[in-house]
Amino acid sequence: MRQNPQTAGRLRPVDLARRHGLSTQAVRNYEAAGILPAAGRTLHGYRTYAPLHAHALAAFLALVPGHGHGTAASIMRAVNRDDQEEAFRIVDESHAQLLEDRRTLRAVERALGDLGPGVAPAPDDAASPGGMFVGPLAGKLGIRPATLRKWERAGLVTPRRDPRTGYRVYTEADVRDAGLAHQLRRGGYRLEQIAPLIAQVRAAGGLEPLAAALRDWHARLAARGRAMLAGAAELDAYLRHADDGP
Repeated sequence: MRQNPQTAGRLRPVDLARRHGLSTQAVRNYEAAGILPAAGRTLHGYRTYAPLHAHALAAFLALVPGHGHGTAASIMRAVNRDDQEEAFRIVDESHAQLLEDRRTLRAVERALGDLGPGVAPAPDDAASPGGMFVGPLAGKLGIRPATLRKWERAGLVTPRRDPRTGYRVYTEADVRDAGLAHQLRRGGYRLEQIAPLIAQVRAAGGLEPLAAALRDWHARLAARGRAMLAGAAELDAYLRHADDGP
């Protein structure tokens, strides 16, 4: 990345920090992490920054809301080592994850749309009347048996015990609840958020308890998409400033 912080208009760490309500230590940490290009130094060893660094900091902070801190940092590190192809690949993967999250939400809504009064959410393939053991159900959902046991402790599923073997047996209702829990977990919901939703659906015999959660899920995905657009604009500004040179 072409730059000459010493001649492009000096900025102190505090100048960058104040613009974004950060501490000077945060600016130094971002530089150490490769999120900002390396600072210049005065004859006395003090850091000096340039407008390029200001653009880099603005780009990173704009990328975080849409992509998350770790992904935003990876994008900036790739750019700062002149690997734009890698930076764009990371951006593409993040957009692909957002698309997958939208598909997950639609899958949950389709599953809920098929429910009748008093019926719990069901995945595509319900259990047989005899029930399912933990291994087959875990394999069906693509999770570990330990995850199902964790969900049981959280109250998401309530399998009975086989009187002869003591093994957990998941009824059709348990399989349905596990399927909904799996979808909501993919949507970013915590166990403590999912448990009351499932309990309310069981008790209320309808979908209204999930309506607010689904609206919130839609809003969060929309906000993330909008934030990605804002982040892309700032990243483009940073790249154009870097290409123009000092």
